[in-house]
This record gives sequence, structure tokens and C-alpha cells, in this order.
Amino acid sequence: MLRSLTIAAVALGAFPAVAAGPLEVTSRVMVEAKQRADDGSTRVALLPARRVVPGDRVVFVLAYRNVGRQPLSDIVLDNPVPAGLAYRAPAQGSAVPDVSIDGKTYGALAALRVPVAGGSTRAATAEDVTNVRWRIDRPIAAGTQGQFAFQAILR
Repeated sequence: MLRSLTIAAVALGAFPAVAAGPLEVTSRVMVEAKQRADDGSTRVALLPARRVVPGDRVVFVLAYRNVGRQPLSDIVLDNPVPAGLAYRAPAQGSAVPDVSIDGKTYGALAALRVPVAGGSTRAATAEDVTNVRWRIDRPIAAGTQGQFAFQAILR
């Protein structure tokens, strides 16, 4: 039996699992921090976001796991971009999400248009993104897990 559902997650900090039947979803917010090694080199590490200031780059991570006994299909994970943050891009290693500028219409950023005064439109930019969404095209087998992530900047 395949189950189908849509999950909306709001990533504003570390959250416990969201139970929606057999799909468990957790959300974390990480901050990019430069760390200097003993050899003088620097690298960017992801740390739990305890305090962020304007200009900080954060990474929202949505992790999912099928805790049920049956495969799940037609899964959609939708994450609103919290006010005060500007979407930038999918996080390194994450699938590219569909994005929305109104929470209703989704697609590639390059395909979206923003209405402007006078009835015309302009190309959408990352600043216009209000939601990110991932569709999981293949069934999620029992016990299987994965994650998606996107970058944003605190305005």
C-alpha cells in the first residue's frame, strides 16, 4: 500500500519530529561559520543557529524518515521562508527545490514573474521567494530517510 501526503514545515530553529502518519520530519537551522585551522587555512562549518545577525548565512535543513512499514509516495515538503530572511539557493549537496513568490505557484526561479504597477511583470529574484518545495518522485521505502536544505541570509 502506498501512502500519499504533503508536509509543510517551518524551520525557525531545531524542532522535534512532526508526525504525519508514518512520515517523520525534523527541521533545523544552521549558521555558516568560518573556522581557522592550525595550519592557517579556513573552512566553513555549519553550526546550530543560536544567535544570528543581519548578513549571516543560514542553512535550513528538512530531514525526513519513513517510520512506517509501507512505502510512501507523492511526498511534498514545503518550507515557507520566514520573514526577515532572504532565500539564496539550495544548500550544497541538496536537490534544487521548486520555489514560489506567493505560496501558490511553484517552479524554477527563472520561470517565475512578479507583478508590478501598471499590469506588467518582472523576472522574480531570490529576494522574492516566499516558499521552497521539494517533491519526492520515488516511493520512500520503510525505514528510509533523507534530507533537503536551502541557504538564506538574515536581512
